[in-house]
Amino acid sequence: MKTREIAEFLSAELIGDGDVDITAVAAIATANVGEIAFVEKADIIISPAADCLIVPADFTANTASPQIRVKDPKLAFSLVAKKLKKYERRYFGKEHSIIAESADVRTVEIGAFATIGENSFIGEGCEIGDGVRIGKNVIIKRFTVIHPNCVIYENVQIGSNCVVHAGTVIGAEGFGYVRDENGEYHQFPQIGNVVIEDHVEIGANSCVDRGSLGETRIGEGTKIDNLVQIAHNVQIGKRVVIAAMSGVSGSSVIEDDVVIAGQVGIADHVTIRKGVTIGAKSAIFPGKVVGPGVWAGVPAQPIGEYKRQHAHLKGLGRLKTEVKELKKKMD
Repeated sequence: MKTREIAEFLSAELIGDGDVDITAVAAIATANVGEIAFVEKADIIISPAADCLIVPADFTANTASPQIRVKDPKLAFSLVAKKLKKYERRYFGKEHSIIAESADVRTVEIGAFATIGENSFIGEGCEIGDGVRIGKNVIIKRFTVIHPNCVIYENVQIGSNCVVHAGTVIGAEGFGYVRDENGEYHQFPQIGNVVIEDHVEIGANSCVDRGSLGETRIGEGTKIDNLVQIAHNVQIGKRVVIAAMSGVSGSSVIEDDVVIAGQVGIADHVTIRKGVTIGAKSAIFPGKVVGPGVWAGVPAQPIGEYKRQHAHLKGLGRLKTEVKELKKKMD
């Protein structure tokens, strides 16, 4: 793309040569000829070799490279990277795969040794990686990518433009048991399904369990990191972000635009309201309703209260010394 085309794509102001050819994105420290980089803060002093820079609107430094001025350089850089990314076909092994006769497969990008079950539907432009196992009655809509060695159980629905990274399991039976009078555990029926809406991304080696009697649902635009557990009947809203090694227990509800940091534990039947942020390594106990704001700690509490309690804990050593001194004086 020419620099002027990139500026037009971003609806941004271009300063400098509009006819420079840009073929790739790069970090500002390593960018070179034909590459575009970004500057996140206006006060950063740089000597870039990049052929173009995406800079903040208030950036004032003079550079030999053309500048594209935007409100959010990091976001603009991400959009340009997606635009410049060249499509490369990754999976060619359809002849080595097992596809049920009743399956409706509308993509040619099927990896080696993949299997697709009866009455399943795979939409146009999908990519099914090597060793993927897709059960019966699965629906995967257009342009979704399922990376190698994923397992998609029966009756799962995955929307369009989704990405499921390697080793992820979607639709396994949930962890639900009932105990009898003798202390023995009996599995509660796990016969529901999973519905994943459009533009969802799920990281490597994550698990999304099917609903017990109903559905587990992940809303449009949600992004889930590696090694995340989503239990049965969980309802996740739109544009939710869940970082690595977090776990969400059964029947919890996470509303739209929630941000959950790494290693957060969410117990069963929890409700997290729209727009909440949960700090790393926090724990939310069963049945809790988490209201607006930022929460942190074990158990999770509003960030202001968490900071006050943390400050008190840090002062315990000093308080202990003062009490000892007072005891000596009293003696």
